[in-house]
Amino acid sequence: MANHAAATPLQSKDHKTLMDVIDKLRSKGINRYVNLPQIVVCGDQSSGKSSVLQAISGMTFPTQDNLCTRFATELILRHTGENGEEKCHVSISPGIDRSKEERARLEQFQYSEIPDQNNIGVLVDKAKEAMGVGADRGRTFCQDVLRIELSGPTQPHLTIVDLPGLFRAGNKEQSAEDAVIVKSLVLSYMKNPRSIILAVVSAQSNFALQEVTQLAREIDVWGIRTLGLVTKPDTLDVGSASEREYLNLVKNKDVVFRLGWHVIRNRDFKSRNATNEERDKAESAFFDEGVWAGLPRPQKGAGSLRVRLSEVLKDQILDQLPDVLKEIQRELDNCTRRLEKLGTARSTLAEQRKFLLNASHQFSNLISEAKDGIYQDKFFGNARLEEGYKRRLRAVVQNTLTDFSDKMRSDGKAKEIVEQSEPVVLSDASNKTSLKPNQVSRSKYVEQTKHLMKRTRGCELPGTYNPLIIGELFHEQCVPWRCWLEDFSKRIFEAVDFTVNAVLTHVVDEDTKVKLWGELINDALDRLNRQLRKKVDEVLRPHEDGHPITYNHYLTQNVQKIRAGRFRKRLEDGLRESGIASKYTTDTEVLLKRLVAHIEEDMETLASSEAIDWMEAYYQVALKQIVDDFSNLAIEASLISQLPYLFTPEIVFDLSDDVVGRIAGESWETADERRFVTSKMEILRSGMTELQRLGKHHRRADDDTEANNEEEYDEEQEYDEEETSEEPPEEPPYPKEAPYPEEETYLEEDCDSPGIRFAPYSVPEAT
Repeated sequence: MANHAAATPLQSKDHKTLMDVIDKLRSKGINRYVNLPQIVVCGDQSSGKSSVLQAISGMTFPTQDNLCTRFATELILRHTGENGEEKCHVSISPGIDRSKEERARLEQFQYSEIPDQNNIGVLVDKAKEAMGVGADRGRTFCQDVLRIELSGPTQPHLTIVDLPGLFRAGNKEQSAEDAVIVKSLVLSYMKNPRSIILAVVSAQSNFALQEVTQLAREIDVWGIRTLGLVTKPDTLDVGSASEREYLNLVKNKDVVFRLGWHVIRNRDFKSRNATNEERDKAESAFFDEGVWAGLPRPQKGAGSLRVRLSEVLKDQILDQLPDVLKEIQRELDNCTRRLEKLGTARSTLAEQRKFLLNASHQFSNLISEAKDGIYQDKFFGNARLEEGYKRRLRAVVQNTLTDFSDKMRSDGKAKEIVEQSEPVVLSDASNKTSLKPNQVSRSKYVEQTKHLMKRTRGCELPGTYNPLIIGELFHEQCVPWRCWLEDFSKRIFEAVDFTVNAVLTHVVDEDTKVKLWGELINDALDRLNRQLRKKVDEVLRPHEDGHPITYNHYLTQNVQKIRAGRFRKRLEDGLRESGIASKYTTDTEVLLKRLVAHIEEDMETLASSEAIDWMEAYYQVALKQIVDDFSNLAIEASLISQLPYLFTPEIVFDLSDDVVGRIAGESWETADERRFVTSKMEILRSGMTELQRLGKHHRRADDDTEANNEEEYDEEQEYDEEETSEEPPEEPPYPKEAPYPEEETYLEEDCDSPGIRFAPYSVPEAT
């Protein structure tokens, strides 16, 4: 390999440990479940991505950036010190869509020899053949990842993922469908919130026509995690407008990224066989001339790019490490819950019955807590969310029954009798004065009752009424009750059905839940539903069919209140007509005549009015009774209290062996899911251990660094006190100006949101 020692940064042991841990996790496949920090190289075809990889690693990659590589390539570079041995290892990480046999075959793809002339392209072609991809192989794309590990004294600590180049139009080598597949792959890497996007832009093409920067700005809207890279600047005409535009781009004055921009010079066709030393010398000479000479050294050249990318990745890993740990913990918790639902492997009858016993115990406990309003289990979730509220069965039932009580009071009567002294005005199109559809004036209702009394006369004396008329009137008034009881019964049963389903989903896997529902739960719920409907009929029957009977003393009190109120109203009307309200009126005879005039003389009307009074008084008593009976006897006793007994250990004990086998017998899907979750859990636990160890190591290192800094500061303070002159200078010296003002870039302009400013990113210099 080429000697790039002059461009290789000082690499610490901690830096290498940091990169190795992340790469180890990625090689184990943890990135399938948790997003890991990484640098992804994205660009259009022919943008020079392969030349970038070659400049960074010193290896020769396929230079025609088309679909000859239809997979992602992970380039792992490690610094070994000046006396370290150069090593190369190439392998394939199979995709998740591969079968067990294919995975075993692809994992055998291992090469550990440095290829002739450092040409990695030969191994890339062999990897394509092993993966079975290509225009003539029937597989245009695969999810496998080619891993290229290079270590040596000239390499930095760096890991980057190279992706196939973006393109739009198809040809004989690549179709329009392939373009969609490649774009989907690139977007999947770019959308990883922990990916640093290295957006490669060729100066040979119009910037506006290159898709990668548009995608980067759409995904990373604020430019927080994107680093732009301009290639082939030597193709620009000296002094041209295009050269000035790309120079401004690299200076972060056009498309603004927090990490800024970089520029490198690629090999051209004439220098394609040049050595790495010759390539670096030609690049250095190019950037020392023209407009590029004034660009800060850390922003140009392959050597400084290696340093820059290595530092960016290190900072990204350290910054994202706490969030990665939290995400791994969340995934571990999810795996634990899934394994609890799946239970242990149950191939024997004893294991299957034991599984159902445990599931029934959990089910009964959770249902009991839901009906009793004890919401401490994590199953109940957040009450502020609709899902969490619907799982709180007691809250749903209480609120529904409260709505039922309100609805019965407001809309339970078939007719609302109005003491109409003044007409009720309703706003309709004609502005006519009328009553609501279910309202009737008392006078009209009295006439209707008189007509009914004539049709139901018995042996009663004139001026009296048949007591059965009260039952007739009441039966007409309570007609809406059945509708409301059936409606609210349905609502509560739906809430019960939802809770039972949610509890089953929580305690067992989907396959077992379906079997349990079919064998036990569905029939049991149907029985409860029939029992509930039967009880609703039972509590309604006395009110719909029988004669009004009650021994509640509130009946007579209600009648007295109704009569007293009406009598008071008549007295008020008589006093108002007699003029007694005036202090000058003293004619008692006139007063008595006015009062007597308001006493009802028609005995049939009086009897009808009294029958209505008794009916209304009894309605109030019966209304309270039906609300309580529906709530206590129907909902609570016949439905809610029976729920914990739907699926109990006692029921499991009584199940036959055949039924136990049908319910708890493990399908191959369940066994496969358990193997998958167990494997995922092992990978996540291993990753958690590695990252926690890494976090502790860096915290100790930071503490040691801070302690050393404090000691150095104390020594400097003592030295300064000894060397300080008696008279301090009048003014402190001005700070030395930075040699390159463009080194620190603030995103104050070209931002969508005014006033937003990102912290500067200082580019580290190459040694």
